[in-house]
Amino acid sequence: MKVILVDQRHGHTRTIILKGWVKGLLSLCLLGAPVALGYFGYQLAISQNSEIFTEETAQSWERQIKVQAEQLADIKEESEQQLEALTLRLAMMQARLVRLDAVGERITTIANLDNGEFDFSQPVPLGGPGTMQADSYSGAEFISAVDQLEKQLEDRQQQLEILESLMAERQIQSDVFIAGRPVDRGWISSRFGQRPDPFTGRMSFHAGIDFTTGKAGADINTVASGVVTWSGPRSGYGLMVEVNHGNGFTTRYAHSEKLLVEVGDIVKKGQTIALVGSTGRSTGPHVHFEVYKNGRVVDPAAYIHRTAR
Repeated sequence: MKVILVDQRHGHTRTIILKGWVKGLLSLCLLGAPVALGYFGYQLAISQNSEIFTEETAQSWERQIKVQAEQLADIKEESEQQLEALTLRLAMMQARLVRLDAVGERITTIANLDNGEFDFSQPVPLGGPGTMQADSYSGAEFISAVDQLEKQLEDRQQQLEILESLMAERQIQSDVFIAGRPVDRGWISSRFGQRPDPFTGRMSFHAGIDFTTGKAGADINTVASGVVTWSGPRSGYGLMVEVNHGNGFTTRYAHSEKLLVEVGDIVKKGQTIALVGSTGRSTGPHVHFEVYKNGRVVDPAAYIHRTAR
């Protein structure tokens, strides 16, 4: 075996020839050193692993994995319950919004508001410049926002329902408020009080006001909402309609040519209930209009010239 030594600084080389047992010893060192190092490293790893990976360690890890799996299952179940509860709350809020829309539409109708201005079937127009930052809600912030929105919806619903109730009550009071004339066109031919009887010429009491239209067939309209308590012939009145308006008020419309309502019908203010005629004790087509307050006949003139509410 030859060993060549090179001097890099001066460029000289030197050759050493190994023979005999020196050659064998050097070969054994070169080949045996890696094997010995590998063996000792293996033994060291075994000794260390034997101290770390014991049976108790494996069981401990198994228990920890089992606990973590149970915790994960609990978190999943809790999340599903929260999601289900949130879905239910959103559904209830949606139903409440539908009711709010219905109440808003009724208020719009009662108040005679512009349908185009308050169209509850269309989304609310919104807009404005935005910012570059768009922070998203965290879980707790989202639940808090839902709670706040739910409270606002409940408050608005109560306020709208109270407003609707007040407006409906005012509308009812306006509808039953006796005001106006029973015919759209015509003139007063006989007033309330003493007058010469058209058949005998003697002085007699006239319990109402006569409106003449010039011809039969004109519409006779109610001066207030109410319930029909008489619809048919009556002595001296001919074909007559009587309407009870509540609060002790009743009106009568007599000498009709044709009746358009029946007893028990609910009539609205301004509704046509009969046609002008000359039935009963009458000298020509007209409507005899009477007003009763708490069972006593009163002068209709005070109600004819009233301003409708």
